[in-house]
Amino acid sequence: MKKYTDQGKKDTRSGYGAGMTELGRTNPKVVALCADLVGSLKIDKFIEENPERFFQVGVAEANMMGIAAGLTIGGYIPFTGTFANFSTGRVYDQIRQSIAYSHKNVKICASHAGLTLGEDGATHQILEDIGLMKMLPGMTVINTCDFNQTKAATIAIADHHGPVYLRFGRPKVANFTPVDQKFEIGKAVLLNEGTDVTIIATGHLVWEALIAAEALENNGISAEVINIHTIKPLDEKALLTSVRKTGCVVTAEEHNFLGGLGESVARTLTTHHPVPQEFVATKDTFGESGTPAQLMEKYGLNNKAIEKAVYQVLKRKA
Repeated sequence: MKKYTDQGKKDTRSGYGAGMTELGRTNPKVVALCADLVGSLKIDKFIEENPERFFQVGVAEANMMGIAAGLTIGGYIPFTGTFANFSTGRVYDQIRQSIAYSHKNVKICASHAGLTLGEDGATHQILEDIGLMKMLPGMTVINTCDFNQTKAATIAIADHHGPVYLRFGRPKVANFTPVDQKFEIGKAVLLNEGTDVTIIATGHLVWEALIAAEALENNGISAEVINIHTIKPLDEKALLTSVRKTGCVVTAEEHNFLGGLGESVARTLTTHHPVPQEFVATKDTFGESGTPAQLMEKYGLNNKAIEKAVYQVLKRKA
C-alpha cells in the first residue's frame, strides 16, 4: 500500500484563499464577492492586492448571487464566498434562476460545510448542499480533500466556463496531496490500488479512508481508495473499472446519504454494474453543536466507520 504523509495540518478554506491570491496575480478577469466573511474565507491577500476587484456585499447573499451573475455579462469571472449554508440553502432560488438556468460563469465558493463547522451547530452545518447543487442542470460540483487540492481546484475552475460549486471546510486537516498537482475537473484520483473492496471518498473523508485502508491491510484486506473530488460530473469510468475488479464498494462523505456522492455512485452502479454498496454518511439527520472530532465520531464519519462499513459490505459480496 502506498503511504501518504501529512505535510502539516491546514484548513481547506486557507487553500481557497491561497488560490484566490494566485488568481488575483494571474487572471485580471477574476473578481471576488463576499457576504461579510472575509476573514473566514481567507481572502485578505486578494483584497489587499486587488481592491478594485473585490465587492463586499454585506449580509445579503441573495443580492451577491445576482451581482455575480451580472458581472459575467461584462466578461468577469466572479467568485462568491460565504458559508456553505448561506451559499446554497439561503440563495437557492437566485442560483437556479440567475446562474444555473442562464448558465452564467459564476464560481460559488462555500466554506464551513458539513459537521466539521463544529460549535456553530445544526443551523449552520449544511449536509444537503451537494444534493441541492448537483441537481441543477449544468452545475459542476467539487468537494476538495485538503489545502493543496483546494488551492489547485480554485485556480482550475477559473478556466472552466460555466457555473461551479466549490465546497470546502473550516478545520485544520491533514494536507497530503502534491503541492504541484494538476487539478482535472471530473477526473478521479486513484490513491491506493486494491483487490477486495473499493472505497470512494470525498472531502474530509479521503484522509480517513486512507487511514482505514492501512488498518484493513494489516488485517489482510486489500482496499482500493479513490478520491472523488468532482461529484458532478462523476468519473464513472474510474468507478466502474475499480468495482469490476473488487466487486463491492463503500462510499464516504460528510453529507447526508440522501442526495450526496453515495447516491451518484449507486445510480452509476445500478445502471452499469450492480454490486453491494455501503454508505458512510449522515443518515437523514441534522447536526448539533460540538467539536469537529466529537461530531464526526458521533455521526459515524471517520476511519473507524469506514472500516466497519468495509466489513459489512464484504459479507454481502458474492
